[in-house]
Amino acid sequence: MGRFFDAIPDHLVDWLEEQPIFFVASAPLAGEGHVNVSPKGDDTFRVIDAGTVAYLDLTGSGAETIAHVRENGRLTIMFCAFAGKPNIVRLFGRGEAVLPGQADFAALVARFPAKAGTRAVIRLHVEQVGSSCGYSVPFMDLVGPRTTLDDWSQRKGPEGLDEYRAEKNATSLDGLPALTD
Repeated sequence: MGRFFDAIPDHLVDWLEEQPIFFVASAPLAGEGHVNVSPKGDDTFRVIDAGTVAYLDLTGSGAETIAHVRENGRLTIMFCAFAGKPNIVRLFGRGEAVLPGQADFAALVARFPAKAGTRAVIRLHVEQVGSSCGYSVPFMDLVGPRTTLDDWSQRKGPEGLDEYRAEKNATSLDGLPALTD
């Protein structure tokens, strides 16, 4: 039986930050739009306080989450235990993309390891936390983080990343503005 909380309980804070992978789900308002679910990892998640979390958004092949939270703010972040006690936790709330040059960006990005591919920090204002058993989630062993994205970002360099973002991250699959107005 699942449990729900209005804020992140103290007993979940360390557990959330220790998970090597989490999933981010967002969608546009349009019913025919693409629902997006993205895996994230590599020490890119932080609990700011009982009602706020953030993750480091790295340059990738799309910018769906940024576009969706710009349009409507709806965002869910899900964690599941692949080791230890079975557990699934979902953080429901309103997300926002904090981009370089915006007021809170420097303070937020300072909470994470420096990454060449950093494009934004996604901040979630948590409205509800759901916790459930996770009995069907398999046990899995973590081999280690992949360095492919970091290596690619380093090779691209700042100018190459700017060009890539302009070409590939300007809009979502549904044409919503992501890194452009």
